[in-house]
Amino acid sequence: MGVDYYSVLKVDKNATEDDLKKSYRRLAMKWHPDKNPNDKIEAEARFKQISEGYEVLSDPQKRTIYDQHGEEGLKDMPPPSSNGAGSKGFNPRNAEDIFAEFFGTSPWAFGSSGPGRSMRFQSDGGGGMFGGFGSTDNIFRTKPPPVESKLPCSLEELYSGSTRKMKISRTVIDANGRQIPETEILTIEVKPGWKKGTKITFPDKGNGQANQLPADLLFIIDEKPHDIYKRDGNDLVITRKVNLAEAIGGTTVNLTTLDSRDLSIPVTDIISPGYELAVAMEGMPITKEPGNRGNLRIKFEIQFPTKLTAEQKARLRNVLGG
Repeated sequence: MGVDYYSVLKVDKNATEDDLKKSYRRLAMKWHPDKNPNDKIEAEARFKQISEGYEVLSDPQKRTIYDQHGEEGLKDMPPPSSNGAGSKGFNPRNAEDIFAEFFGTSPWAFGSSGPGRSMRFQSDGGGGMFGGFGSTDNIFRTKPPPVESKLPCSLEELYSGSTRKMKISRTVIDANGRQIPETEILTIEVKPGWKKGTKITFPDKGNGQANQLPADLLFIIDEKPHDIYKRDGNDLVITRKVNLAEAIGGTTVNLTTLDSRDLSIPVTDIISPGYELAVAMEGMPITKEPGNRGNLRIKFEIQFPTKLTAEQKARLRNVLGG
């Protein structure tokens, strides 16, 4: 009984061309001999069968003959050319060539040695279907770790959001394996409320090198110091100095927000050491809660008088009930 190519490719008899391609990609990736170094003999046999199955079922003429007469029918096919070259019957294409058409320029696996072919598909004089499967050195392309850069942002940018454009220069590998320079503008949309340490990744935007995938570029948000405001999570914190009279009798805090609004905040409580006034919804935007903000927290530093006359002391004792 001949080989059941439908079963080999795990598709039904009504499989479309798209179905065949999807199945071939999955199975060829799974059974590639370089992916199975501990069981290479079985992998080579399966890989060859998967390739033959795809070649037969993806060719309408071969598929019709196979459906009607099975594998035996393929053996009676006329040679592919009429010039007398080749032997009668079905001669499967090299499994490596079929694989190269799918994955030769794929980012996951192989260093390029020309358009559509991987390095292992060069002739090495070994002969046979799997003559080139002897070594796994330099076959699978490795991906270097990400290239990290800090992206310093002002507190105003992190409050309101901003668009940052970064010009990068890098080298890329062309179809002939040569390194060529390239420049590109990357756009980073800084979202309101982003925190220090937020990471933005641009996949494969690093330098290209032979036998390696390009590294990812990773930008990490950093926060520039601000003259007035300090950030504490989603809150903004400021410190204001008040004299003893203001601490006891009340005061007003005037300030300009990070989005340039003028605020005037009355303080009617007695300001004792450690007192802190929280103003709701005047802190940083909360990225995961659109429309919501943290608090503005105002801390106070009370300046006590360094000298008082005897009369002033007496009045204070009288007023304060001392």
